[in-house]
Amino acid sequence: MADTSAKPRRVAILFAGGPAPAANAVISAAAVSFIRNGIEAIGIKHGYSAFENFGPTQPLVEGQHFIRFDHPKLKRTRNSQGIMIGTARTNPGKMIASPADLEDDAKTAPLKRVYEALCSIGVDALVSIGGDDTLKTANKFKMYQDRLPAGSHRIPVVHLPKTIDNDYRGIDFTFGFFTAVDQLAMELRNLIHDADANRAYFLAECMGRSAGWLAYGAAIAGEASLVLSVEDITGEYCSEETTTDPKTGEQETRPIMNGERVLDRIVDTMLAREKEGKEYGVIVLAEGLAEMLPSKYLEGIPRDEHGHISMSDVRLYELVSGLIAKRYTERTGKKRRIKGVQIGYECRCGVPTAFDAMLGSQLGVGAYRALVERKLNGVMVSVAGQLDLTYVPFDELVDPKTLVTVVRRIEPNSDFHRLARFLETQLNY
Repeated sequence: MADTSAKPRRVAILFAGGPAPAANAVISAAAVSFIRNGIEAIGIKHGYSAFENFGPTQPLVEGQHFIRFDHPKLKRTRNSQGIMIGTARTNPGKMIASPADLEDDAKTAPLKRVYEALCSIGVDALVSIGGDDTLKTANKFKMYQDRLPAGSHRIPVVHLPKTIDNDYRGIDFTFGFFTAVDQLAMELRNLIHDADANRAYFLAECMGRSAGWLAYGAAIAGEASLVLSVEDITGEYCSEETTTDPKTGEQETRPIMNGERVLDRIVDTMLAREKEGKEYGVIVLAEGLAEMLPSKYLEGIPRDEHGHISMSDVRLYELVSGLIAKRYTERTGKKRRIKGVQIGYECRCGVPTAFDAMLGSQLGVGAYRALVERKLNGVMVSVAGQLDLTYVPFDELVDPKTLVTVVRRIEPNSDFHRLARFLETQLNY
């Protein structure tokens, strides 16, 4: 983990993946920390896409591919919206699925291009900001450099965890999560008043690909009637589907939702509310449930460079709202208006709450402390307690065989999980 190299002269800061509130607090705090200590800080524009076409005839160009940070550029940016250096989902490590792949020149070519591009502009250290996919890339970039010949220039890399989904192993809460929850909860509360006025229901599909933190947080703060996420698809709510891999011809079994039971769970909540005199409500579903639909619903859905399906193209909210309305009529003989909506994208660049601005700033400062004060390489900056900095080695976050990160989901029957269940409409099972 330790790196005995000299103090860096120029540090690159790179942001990749989806936006998150407080992104600029992280970038600004990191850049200022380096500048005030005599280290030049540059921002790579639009993630790893800046390196895609790098070569002898297409060098990195200042202003187009990167910018130099200075105090005027960073003035009052800590609470600003958006991402001052932009972002992208380009993945230079997408062909690396195991350590053995790092010995393949063709598969490591994109990582080599990143390394050579950074060397070409005199970068001595890299600050990576992003989600678990970006963490995997940072780890692969370090492993690529570990295999360089002795005496080669090394670029230490530290990673700062980012995702409004809050599904990160190694840190309790990620920056932007509470801002996103606050804004989404406000939207849900608005929908509740609309539903009440019309004696109707809203089915809100909330962001959260792999875990239900955002959906649960928004549902609790937004007073939703029911929230369901991937963590809830167990036992009677879970089924299996056997499919054939079109490339290998091998059969594989994957868990899917037991659609009938999930629909009944939602209708049960609606009927329980009617007994309380409430003919309205808001149901929240985490978008990650789309991954657990039968394969017939996912045919033709595009995937990104990390292999994830395009959630917005599935339109889970439309599909499920229609099925709920049908199920409700089958069971009651009555009709109930159920409107599907998708929420989440509008909160990704909101003005950060004070907590997220503080958390983001501490992570940015942590990048400086890790690289300069502690001379670390291959660590993720984290916080615990009262924003106390900790440094988690990549080896503890990434599977050494598959090079895949472990998603942190809500633990079933944990106090947080039970909180949502306790506050929602009670069912007499």
